[in-house]
Amino acid sequence: MKNSIWLGILICFFAITSVAQVPITGRRQLKLLPKSTLNSMANEEYQKFLSTHVLCTDAAKVEQVKRVGERIQAATTNYFTLKKQTKYLAGFRWVINVVEENTVNAWCMPGGKIVVYTGLLPVTMNDDALAVVMGHEIAHALANHGNERMSQGLAQQAGGLALSVLLSNRSPETQNLFLKAYGVGTNLGAMLPFSRLHESEADEIGLCLMAMAGYNPEEAIGFWQRMDKANGTASVPQILSTHPSDKARIDNLQKLMPKARAFATKYGLK
Repeated sequence: MKNSIWLGILICFFAITSVAQVPITGRRQLKLLPKSTLNSMANEEYQKFLSTHVLCTDAAKVEQVKRVGERIQAATTNYFTLKKQTKYLAGFRWVINVVEENTVNAWCMPGGKIVVYTGLLPVTMNDDALAVVMGHEIAHALANHGNERMSQGLAQQAGGLALSVLLSNRSPETQNLFLKAYGVGTNLGAMLPFSRLHESEADEIGLCLMAMAGYNPEEAIGFWQRMDKANGTASVPQILSTHPSDKARIDNLQKLMPKARAFATKYGLK
């Protein structure tokens, strides 16, 4: 009973002291894990991933991915500079790599550690659509969605106790939770580990980021239509999925176009 009381006090303390605001959407969120800890884990897991996967040697593909990623990075920095919130990007050390694998996927770890799979490029087809996906994945990192997911997962894993011990020990369970929280190894067209709220929020932030970077946000519609066609009958019904159906996503993106254009006008790269 005494342990339960102290646990309740501890959770309330974290809830009060760990509330932050998501950029662009303004949603209030709870983050229990230190950014420095997640950045450290990201550095370790990113290097492990690269050491066990084949990097793309196609210069044109690599150049395209890095060109788009670096422009979105520049737009992100420009946005926080204009908002006088550059401290928000503290700990970001952007790295972009392309992996030779026929998987329709991309992800971004804390601190801007990005991987794009070559299997994604035939679906994106152009820079604007690639910016849709990279903006979306970068948005997950900027919005600290993985932190929220890991906070929930670690609390469940430890019964609400010893979060710091789990993190410091870097157990296989904790490492696996980290990888799942950031979508590493999960197909873009399959069920992602983020909630519908996180997916829709990443769509909104990503659309604004790509627009501020000078890419056409309307291309998001064409990309998700192609994804819808690619999924076909294998598409997961929305009621059973952790992310919006392609049709629901397209409808929501259509509604977000005015906001993306407004951000491009106000905060876009000149």
